[in-house]
Parts: sequence; C-alpha cells; structure tokens
Amino acid sequence: MVAAVFSRRTALLASRVAGRAHGAASTRSTVPRNAFPLFARYYADKSSLPRHTVVNMPALSPTMTAGNIGAWQKQPGDKLSPGDVLVEIETDKAQMDFEFQDEGVLAKILMETGQKDVSVGTPIAVMVDEEGDVDAFKDFTADDAGGKPSAPPPPKSEPEQLKHEVSETTPAPSAQESTSTGGRLQTSLERLDGLEYMASPAAKVLALEKGVPLKNVKGTGPGGRITKADVEKYSGPTGGAAAAAGPAGAADKDIPLSGMRKSIASRLQSSMQQSPHFYVNSDISVSRLLKLRQALNASATTNPATGKPEYKLTVNDLIVKAVAVALKKNPGVNASWLENEGVIREYGSIDISVAVATPAGLITPIIRAAHTKGVQTISAEIKELAGRARDNKLKPEEFQGGTFTISNLGMNEAVSRFTAILNPPHSAILAIATTKKVPVPGPDGAVGWDDQISFTASFDHRSVDGVVGADFMKTLKRVIENPMELLL
Repeated sequence: MVAAVFSRRTALLASRVAGRAHGAASTRSTVPRNAFPLFARYYADKSSLPRHTVVNMPALSPTMTAGNIGAWQKQPGDKLSPGDVLVEIETDKAQMDFEFQDEGVLAKILMETGQKDVSVGTPIAVMVDEEGDVDAFKDFTADDAGGKPSAPPPPKSEPEQLKHEVSETTPAPSAQESTSTGGRLQTSLERLDGLEYMASPAAKVLALEKGVPLKNVKGTGPGGRITKADVEKYSGPTGGAAAAAGPAGAADKDIPLSGMRKSIASRLQSSMQQSPHFYVNSDISVSRLLKLRQALNASATTNPATGKPEYKLTVNDLIVKAVAVALKKNPGVNASWLENEGVIREYGSIDISVAVATPAGLITPIIRAAHTKGVQTISAEIKELAGRARDNKLKPEEFQGGTFTISNLGMNEAVSRFTAILNPPHSAILAIATTKKVPVPGPDGAVGWDDQISFTASFDHRSVDGVVGADFMKTLKRVIENPMELLL
C-alpha cells in the first residue's frame, strides 16, 4: 500500500516537472508554429546537453508536405540573426530561402544538402544560445531530436483485404501449355525469323536483342553452327526489335523528378480531369498595337546613370494591360469555382499570373492589381519578377494566388496557335501565339498585309458560360485593335 502511494506521488511530481519544462520550452520563440516550426527541447536521457532549439522542416507553401534540402547558407558555429537565410529548400512550387526568425548559433546540421523528400516537421538542424555550446552537439543525430515524423499506414479497404486473403489461401494455378492448336506454344526466341538455322542459345538471344537475321549470318562453329561471336561480327542490315528501339549505342537518360515537377504534373492532371475546359479562339490584328509600342519606346527618356532608356516595352506588356482592361469589363471571367465553399467567387482585384519558363519548370509570378497600373509599371514588374523566378528567388506570395493566367509562346515563330491547361483555381487562361503576316483586302481591290496573333482562351465551364467567354474575347479583340482604349 505504501509503495503504491509512493508511486502515485512520484508520477504526479514527474508530470508537474515535465509541465514546467514544457512551459519554459513553449516561451522559447515568439514565431507562430504554423509558419516556423521551431521549439526548444530538454532530453532526460541527455541531461548533459545545454539548452537548445531543434529546427524542423518548415511548410513554405500551403500544399507542401515534403521538400528537398538545398545549400546550407550557414555552417556549425555560425551566428544567426532574425531574417538570416539558414538553408535553401526546394518545395513543391520552387526553390526558396528558409529565413530563421530568431537569434542563435547553428550547432548541428541534421539533414545534409541533397537530402530529398524530407517531410514537414522533420528535424533538420539544432540551434544553441552560446557559441561555446556547439561542441556538445558533435554527435547529436536526427534520432536524438525525435527523428522523422511517422504516420500510421492507411487501413486496407475490404476488397484489398479480401484479395490479400484469397492470395494467401488460394494456390496459384500451374502453368499449362495450350492444346488448341495441337502443338506447344512458341517462345519469343523460337518466333525469331531465321531460328531454323543452327545457332547456339547465346547467339539466338543476342540476335533477338540486336535484330540480326540469323539467315544472313555465316556460322563458324562445328557443322556450320552460328555462335555468339558470329552474331557480334555481323555487319549487315538489321531489323526487328533493335531497329525499332533506335540506333545501336544510344543510351537512355533518366531525369529525377523534382518536387516542383511533381507538383506541376499533379496540378495539371487534376485540372484536366476536374475542370471541363472549353476554348475560344480569335485571330486579332496587332498592327496598331505594334505601332503604339514603337512610338512609346521611341519617346522613352534616357537614364543619366545607366545611359539606357527608362523603359523598353514588349508586346506582352501591352497585352497584359489589355487583358486587365477586358477583365474589368467582364468580371465573370476573373473568377474561381469554389465548390467546398459553395460559391463562384468573382475577384475585386485583377491579379494576372504570367507564365515564366525556368530550368526547374514553369512558374507564374503575379502582377497584382494590374487594372490599376500603367504599362510602364507592368513592364518593370514583369522583368523583375521573371528574373527572380529564373533564379529561384521568388517569395511564396509572389507566385501563389492570382485570378487569371497568361501563357505567351509568341517568341517561338513556329507556334501559330496553341491551347493551354487551366491553372487552378483560375477560371481562364489565355494562350498567345506568334505574330504572323496575313493578306487582307485593301482599297480599290488591292491586297495589303496585316500583323495578326492567334489568341486562344481556355475557360472552366463550371464557372464561365460560353457566351461570357465569347464576350471577353470580343472585348479583348476590340481593345488590342484599338489600343488607345488602354489609356481610358
């Protein structure tokens, strides 16, 4: 009885001590846990360790569940201040800088550069308060910090369980040869053209791989038997499987899937499966738009510091502004289908995502409130965002969101027209092809030439009706063909 009471008191005292330790740990950092999952931890089995903070893999985007470790910008022993970049992390969207939001000294790196698919919440580093405490963590491991968060395996569905039980209890049927043709089925080797000729098994296999017709090979073995060496020396025409596979010596190349590439594939596949696309195409004259661009660029003043013009507008800059004007007059296209909320949301701000190709994949930096900005401002923002996108330096808020997407392949003269896949949750995306010269009727029956671009808009039919999409394209055509409307 006394022993039992003593055990209860001991347990109660231990729980209170643990509670106080947890309280002290919870006040270690003022950074929100959902933004930077940092926490201090005391280990009962490692009482010799000084006060420290375990840094976990953060969730740098709303859809991020795991990431790849890039280059560490700090090494053990380096001091950090709030806002310092600790490590580069490749998320499902892009490669981003993880900025530490506290003061301290990096004591140990738990996940080295190149570590892939590190789950959110996994310990990646250890921070301490004093530089003199770094050596105490020389042998510290990720397991000491709690290791990788584990999730219970998903329960098997009843059909899967039944299938598993049947596979364990039912013996596999033994292989039997067909008797329907009155003879044994031929193997792939036996079906190879020319195998009626005498050849060794190794020669038959090699001939099948290289597509060498054995009837054209002269055997040097006993009794004219074709050997493997005979097939290797054969230099005549080949065919069959090897010819279909490609030239001899051509090697396949496997490219590892990055987190960004996986995310792009998943989002686009989901978009095609869940969003009913419909398309509206229009060939729009850009002759006046090109003349306006030329006039504006010619009037640009020179910057005394750089000796270059203050701006240099592109056709894409003017089209972005034209799209903003058209969306302002057709708000039903500047919308999203939000089934979980039971609404179609028409956005008050026109935030245009501009697709930019990077070595890691496609990313869409956003021109916020494009309807309120002039062409010069839009041009400067596109250049600045596109440059940082190619350097993987965009912040999440600079490429996540948006209300409408533009994909421009006009720089490729081979692209006369194309269609684009919707960028969820946007209800529309505009595909822009290259400029082409088109003959048009002139005065007195003469033939003139007009500069035209093929515009193809993809719409989500759940939120945008056909007549609404057509009205948007009609407005866009009018604005581009009469570019002075950009000034209204």
